[in-house]
Amino acid sequence: MRKLLTLTDVSVRYGFYEALTDISMNVESGELVVLLGANGAGKSTIFRTISGLNKPLKGRIEWQGKSIGGSSASKLVADGIGHCPEGRKLFPNMNVYENLRMGAYAVRRNKKALSETLEQVYTLFPILEEKKGTAAGSLSGGQQQMLAIGRAMMSRPQLLLFDEPSIGLAPLIVEQVFDVIKEINRNGTTVLLAEQNANAALKIADRGYVIEDGKIVVEGEREELFANDEVRKAYIGA
Repeated sequence: MRKLLTLTDVSVRYGFYEALTDISMNVESGELVVLLGANGAGKSTIFRTISGLNKPLKGRIEWQGKSIGGSSASKLVADGIGHCPEGRKLFPNMNVYENLRMGAYAVRRNKKALSETLEQVYTLFPILEEKKGTAAGSLSGGQQQMLAIGRAMMSRPQLLLFDEPSIGLAPLIVEQVFDVIKEINRNGTTVLLAEQNANAALKIADRGYVIEDGKIVVEGEREELFANDEVRKAYIGA
């Protein structure tokens, strides 16, 4: 496997508050990597920094061996980095189809390619095709999460960042969402998944990192993290 994404000693500051301190991590092509941590630990800040929404105070971010520091969010989408944000961030007054089309806005795609991608999304989430004319804001929480995932898929990313996809969802819907994320990975998209639900996330991950107070404190293969007593006590409850 080859490294797609590498962060080296990345720090991010909001005013006087240092949200990330010397973060180093990598994601290789084809992997499903989980980033575990409590609310406020820094997971979303890492994702926003990878996506070009935050600028690092210091450190280096490389995408396929090239520095992407200073790149705009739209360029990074076009270069193959997709982001399914925490809280979904849908356009509530736009319908399902319009929200999906917005997912391909930053990518120059011909009509055939756009149609093929849309069909893949509808195959994965048949309810979205059924409700394609429905306003996104009127969907159930689970359906909104499906739409957020589908929208992120529309740019055909090589790497897809999932930020807390299980928040606010019923256990059965959470299971379905994680099955879909695993399917997306099996179909060839590399995945970086940020989650508080460590038990569900580690079941589908290859390996992972644990972040606390803006610092990576543990990293390892799935089995290592499951076996780590501190990780189990803090995030799995056993």
